[in-house]
This record gives sequence, C-alpha cells and structure tokens, in this order.
Amino acid sequence: MTSITKKLVLAAAVVAAPFAMATSAVAEGEKYVLVSHAPDSDSWWNTIKNGIALAGDQMGVEVEYRNPPTGDLADMARIIEQAAASGPNGIITTLSDYDVLSGPIRAAVDSGVDVIIMNSGTPDQAREVGALMYVGQPEYDAGYAAGLRAKGDGVGSFLCVNHYISSPSSTERCKGFADGLGVDLGDQMIDSGQDPAEIKNRVLAYLNANPATDAVLTLGPTSADPTLLALDENGMAGDIYFGTFDLGEEIVKGIKAGVINWGIDQQPFLQAYLPVVVLTNYHRYGVLPGNNINSGPGFVTADGLEKVEEFAGEYR
Repeated sequence: MTSITKKLVLAAAVVAAPFAMATSAVAEGEKYVLVSHAPDSDSWWNTIKNGIALAGDQMGVEVEYRNPPTGDLADMARIIEQAAASGPNGIITTLSDYDVLSGPIRAAVDSGVDVIIMNSGTPDQAREVGALMYVGQPEYDAGYAAGLRAKGDGVGSFLCVNHYISSPSSTERCKGFADGLGVDLGDQMIDSGQDPAEIKNRVLAYLNANPATDAVLTLGPTSADPTLLALDENGMAGDIYFGTFDLGEEIVKGIKAGVINWGIDQQPFLQAYLPVVVLTNYHRYGVLPGNNINSGPGFVTADGLEKVEEFAGEYR
C-alpha cells in the first residue's frame, strides 16, 4: 500500500467512525409496535411479521407484533391501549372497525405516540384518528376493481366467502365486488367462519343450492384453501370463475393450475415494512411522505407468477 493510499484509508476511517457511533446512538431505544386484528390461526399475517422483522433489522430499531389470539376486536382495542401505555416511539395498527378501534387509537395519538394505519381502514379514517398516514389497500376500491374485471369476463352472479365477517373491511371487499358487477350483494355473501372444514361445507352447500352461480370470490387463504377443496369435491374446479384476495401457497398453486383466475395482491410485506422505515426516518430526520401509500390492488395471474411463487407466504 502506498503512502498516499494509507492516508486516504486512515482519513476515511476517521470520518466513518463518528458517523457509525452517531447512527447507533440515534437508534438506541427506538421501539415500534404493530397491532393487527388477525387471529393466531391466520397464516397470511406471517408476511406482515417478516416485513416488520426485516425493517427492524435494517433500520436498527426494536419491533414487536401483537394481535388478539381469536381475532376479537374488543381485545384488540385493549392491546392498542396497552401498547400505547408501554411508551413506544410509534404504533402501526390496522383499523378494521372504526367504531371499536378509533377511540384507543386517538387516545394513543393524544398521549404523544405517532401512529400509522396499515392494511385496513381508509386514508380518511386515518386522518380522522390523527394518524400520520395510511399504508394499505382501500378494500372497497379493490373489491370494485375486481368486480369490474369479473364483469368484463362475463360474470353476473357470485358467492363471496367471508371468513372474517365481524370486520367491516372484509364486507367492503364483497360489497365493492357486487357494485363492480352492477348487482346487489344480497345473500351472495356467506359467513363462512374460520374453521376449514366448516368453510368447505358451507361453500358446497351454497353452490348445491345455487348451481347457476357464475363465480366464487374468497377473501384470503383462510377461505380460499378450503374453497379449493370444495370445488375439487363437487367437480367445479376449473369450470367456475374463481377470484381471491391475497396470496398464499395454495392460492399460487391454484392460479398456476388454472383453477383460480386471479389473486389480488395487496403486498402485505410493504404494509408492514414501509411504516417502520417511515416512522424511523420521521423520528430521526423529521421527514415524512406527503401522501398516503396504496400498496394495492394488483392482480396476479398465471403470467406473472415467478417471483410470487418463489416468495409466497414469506414476502408475497
């Protein structure tokens, strides 16, 4: 090594050392809590967990995931209150039921905790509760876009398999789909529950009673996976139009096999990852995006499965 090179390396080290110390110092003690409405049984949320974990590692902050084990929204409201009382730098939360959750979220904001709404709720609702921004997929809009697509493919009637009917945002998906088709939702939405065997039986019962149904719409892997089994059993797999929200291993297989026409990807990884990055940079440098971030909807078909298939259930 020449003398000049040695001097340059030494100078770079001197400059880098205080920068590294400053970076670690600014990250010390930063903690963010993500609260979701999902029950423990819903594996779709593993991607959310992966998103905050990666963002936490990359940003050098502590992250924690909390949820009501059974999906009970009153329990979720208590979890938000407990999270705020623990004094985090920020809370990232879903807003699946405005009436139940808006109070605890407003209280967290009033106590000085910065909040970002993700996944469910709307940008308007996020503003009303005092959140910094919204990151997610407006559910009615996504359902409406799906309905327009299905209408263009000749669909006129459908079954919406709602596995989380206690969440108004789930119903918004079904309602949007009906409006996109230009039909009344009526009794075309069923409360399937979350037990796979029960979902399968209720789908079979509906299609047996309504054999002229043009399409099936499911709201995620929890309802899509048992519906796939139901269609295999009654011989309708590949013959009935099938669209679904969200992605998962079995959904990807269904798209690849031509049984599912499309899946709506709301990119849950981004819904978890981006709020951690935004909050961290906001607290460190005072910078904040000027707009809400729509992570979806995006339609995944058999033509674009390579990356989705590679990372389904992990980052997609």
